[in-house]
Amino acid sequence: PEPENHTLMTRFVLSGLSNSPQLQHFLFFTFCLIYTITIIGNLLIFMVTVHPTLRTPMYFFLRILSFLDISTASVVLPRMLVNFLSEDRSISYMGCATQLYCVIFLGATEWYLLAAMAYDRYVAVCQPLRYAIIMNSRVCLSLVLLSCCSGNVVSVVQTAWVFALPFCGPRKINYFFCDLPPLIMLSCTDTTSYEKQVIVATVMVIFTSFCLILASYACIISSALKISSAEGRQKIFSTCSSHLTVVTLYYASGTLIYLRPKASNSQETKKVLAVIYTTIIPTLNPLIYSLRNKEVKGVLIKILAELKKI
Repeated sequence: PEPENHTLMTRFVLSGLSNSPQLQHFLFFTFCLIYTITIIGNLLIFMVTVHPTLRTPMYFFLRILSFLDISTASVVLPRMLVNFLSEDRSISYMGCATQLYCVIFLGATEWYLLAAMAYDRYVAVCQPLRYAIIMNSRVCLSLVLLSCCSGNVVSVVQTAWVFALPFCGPRKINYFFCDLPPLIMLSCTDTTSYEKQVIVATVMVIFTSFCLILASYACIISSALKISSAEGRQKIFSTCSSHLTVVTLYYASGTLIYLRPKASNSQETKKVLAVIYTTIIPTLNPLIYSLRNKEVKGVLIKILAELKKI
């Protein structure tokens, strides 16, 4: 068949997670529950971290992380839920481009934010006497803005590149949202150079920020090992363990998705990883940070006790 020029293709069709009609209602209720937990959990973290006793840089970054998690889930899940119950799973060309831009922007911003959070932990552990001076409000805000600007640059470039490709029929995207790997597979031209660009961008974004995290934690571990008190070392590792858990989940899934963008034999695996990346991790983050943090749990209990009195 003649290739369809991408400027004439006005709509794509999302295949979703499963084509089985029997599973659609089950998947709808499952992911509706996940979305509800994500919103409530991250809103609770947001409310807790604005408490006067938790107005420190660490909780400022955690508040931004919660906002990014809510945004990521909201970009992917509402349309996904509609598609479970609808026979029309089409998405407009501009809608697809917008969704792709948002997913990449939020993802890249979160990677850089996790690096900023690691730097905050490094300063807190390795330079505690100068912590308040180094991590002042201007520095914290600058790190967040830098993360957002970097995420925006990555997203604009990647979205522009993929939508400059000519797409062929059929218009079906074997995925549950618009993302780089399935869109590349629809192109009717040789995408080898573009795949290399995706890999380079992935390396620049993920591994650059990951190296910053590793450097920060190398210094933290070195400082912790110099502490003679076992209780002191335990406190440091307990503070950092939540962040390390999120970093491991986020970076592992993101790397496996984008380092081999056109690996068709692993498309179903990529769907599972994408579910973890866009829906499960935003749901788990509030649990990880609250269950492992005594200060967050303490303030959360106070807030819930106050709400019961109302």
